[in-house]
Amino acid sequence: MKYETIDHTADLGIHVFGADAKDLFANAAFALFDLITDIDALKGSNEHEVHITGDDWPDTMVNWLRELLYLWTCKEMLVKATDIFYLTEHELTARVKFDPYDPDRHEIKNEIKAVTYHQIQVESLPDGRWMSQIIFDI
Repeated sequence: MKYETIDHTADLGIHVFGADAKDLFANAAFALFDLITDIDALKGSNEHEVHITGDDWPDTMVNWLRELLYLWTCKEMLVKATDIFYLTEHELTARVKFDPYDPDRHEIKNEIKAVTYHQIQVESLPDGRWMSQIIFDI
């Protein structure tokens, strides 16, 4: 399981899971766009490079998802997949595969306004897997 939604008053919350940090961040991107649209309907035939920085793991996660949400809200890019090729606690570089938004082809399921710092968590679990809790303002 890549992610699950959680109950949160007036907002939308998720728990994201990954085998390692890269997998966690890729699954968080998947979850964001899976909540926005039918991700299976996307082809991902275009590519765009993303580079962000952060103060720590939670800040890097928020900045990553905020950058991806910016691609949607400002550039109408619906992300199908991500290839994270560099990730540390303070920096992430990835290539995203996306479709330009086409209202005749793409259904928008949720309008996500923002990625918040409210109750943000990014942690390595004792068994080596990673987990994150993320709250979206809708």
